[in-house]
Amino acid sequence: MDYQELKKITNTGWNTWDTSSVLSHVLLPYGFAIHLCLKDHKVEKVLRNPLIGRMKEECRYDPEIITPMERSWDGSYTKLKVEYGETVLEVETTAQDGEQYLLVTPKACGMQAPALIVEACLLWGREGTLSKKQGTLFAEFPDGKTIQLSISKKSYALPNTYSLSPYVAVDLDEPVIISTAPCTMEEMQERLENARGQLEACANAYGKNSEIYTAMKSCLAWNSIYDPEGDRIISPVSRLWNIDWGGYVLFHWDSFFAALMASVDEPKLAWLNAIAIVHEATEEGFIPNFGASFDYKTRDRSQPPVGSMVVMEIYKHWGGKWFLEEVYEPLLKQNEWFYEKRQTPEGYLCWGSNPCQTPNRRRFETKSQACRQAAAFESGLDNSPMYDNMEYNQETGLLMLADVGLMGLFIKDCRCMEEMAKELGKTDDLLVLQKRRERVETVLSTMYCEEDGMFYNIDLRDHTFSRRVSPTNFYALYSSKVTEEQKQRMMDDWFYNEEKFWGTYIMPSISRDDPAYPDQDYWRGRIWAPMNLLVYQALLDSGRKEDAVVLAQKSKELILKEWREHGHVHENYNGTTGEGCDSLNSDRFYHWGGLLSYLAMDADV
Repeated sequence: MDYQELKKITNTGWNTWDTSSVLSHVLLPYGFAIHLCLKDHKVEKVLRNPLIGRMKEECRYDPEIITPMERSWDGSYTKLKVEYGETVLEVETTAQDGEQYLLVTPKACGMQAPALIVEACLLWGREGTLSKKQGTLFAEFPDGKTIQLSISKKSYALPNTYSLSPYVAVDLDEPVIISTAPCTMEEMQERLENARGQLEACANAYGKNSEIYTAMKSCLAWNSIYDPEGDRIISPVSRLWNIDWGGYVLFHWDSFFAALMASVDEPKLAWLNAIAIVHEATEEGFIPNFGASFDYKTRDRSQPPVGSMVVMEIYKHWGGKWFLEEVYEPLLKQNEWFYEKRQTPEGYLCWGSNPCQTPNRRRFETKSQACRQAAAFESGLDNSPMYDNMEYNQETGLLMLADVGLMGLFIKDCRCMEEMAKELGKTDDLLVLQKRRERVETVLSTMYCEEDGMFYNIDLRDHTFSRRVSPTNFYALYSSKVTEEQKQRMMDDWFYNEEKFWGTYIMPSISRDDPAYPDQDYWRGRIWAPMNLLVYQALLDSGRKEDAVVLAQKSKELILKEWREHGHVHENYNGTTGEGCDSLNSDRFYHWGGLLSYLAMDADV
């Protein structure tokens, strides 16, 4: 196996590959799409590109409400509910034996039945011919393949659909079948029942964790798309972000976490996502904060170095030395880059941002370079109170704050890279990595405050402790030099302290007694799944399994709250109420929210 062979295997078949619509079912490699649109006669606008999680503030009209339900990784079964205007419908699909079958079932409507518009499309500039003959849609391709769409209901003229490709329109006053092979309703129900049964059996294999598995899988699978620019399957954070960024955007640690979640039972998708973000590496050799369409990436900064940890978890589960060989050198360069570019003479590690020639585009994320905000962006914690009023050193390119979180993650990165080096027989690299880890562990040991029982960041302007504490301070537990007494103090005085991090829902992104906690705005008090995951792993590494299980149970309760209520998997959650929908700064279907499921499944709570 190699990456090119992997892409040949995965870049094929029917699935929801088109990032612009969850109602577009696409056949790879042809790029042929069965694109469903909806006309509710109480709404002026035709619903052309429905997406999950759209909010009213983003739309001129009332937005569609898409409730994702269970689905497979490979598109062999999908189901979701669509609410738009007065219309409510369910769309259930299955792909079998190379054919695609869709059943659209109206559940509610207004005085007039809505219209379902079925478009035949060719995406991404692929070659082929589309036609409509006597009310039937056809597609022909250069290799001789042909597709004829069968629709169970007679079509009628609906001119003002704004369609740019051949289409038919039918009344949705009864269930409608759209398929690439003739299919009766009885046959359709049988096909769906079989596909649904296979999916239920897969979920049921996880027993008491079947529901959180379904939430994680649903979110990640619906956000997995085909990127024509790189000719690859990837899992960006959400379709809403892709559309806003012009095609796709892969954030550094988000993408590695997507790979980690997929590794539960879909190794191909795990490999694809880890390799995809590694391939976004800059000319300088580090993996950027983000990489997006048209070579748009942050060449001034990276993001938390979690890649090697994820890669080793995937490797331990699924093997594949070819995979280690594919990602090893980029990850090694990343480790070296952090050690050389983000280290002070005393041996502290700090977040930073270096001047570069990135095109000055409209985005705040890219315009911010070589400044305090850019360094905060590198941490991944964009507006964390930890970085309020911190000074940025123009000469070094570093934030003047020795960061416990970065140092803990770098120690973990070294340790995982050491494992990788051993597997690949890289003896010289192994010795270098060990020395780097030991140096950072030694320096981190000096950052413990005996009085308060916590490892603190250090303000390098006056070398005093910074007492604004987030879950990242617990990443010190990745160091082998943390004593048992120090671990107990951190848990008793901070983790289980209701004035700090304990509560009905945990862990808030800043301690509950911090002045910024009431803001509940992004990283100012809200709960983030990646923080829970990284603290969970640090607890395990430090031998605190019982505490890790407690965190896993709390994480399970948190993700189930909004999943059961709305079918949402949120970007972040309210630190007090556990709500996700209370903030506009919380994407409702952001894949890394599924990390709450991942760690709960890992702990088997």
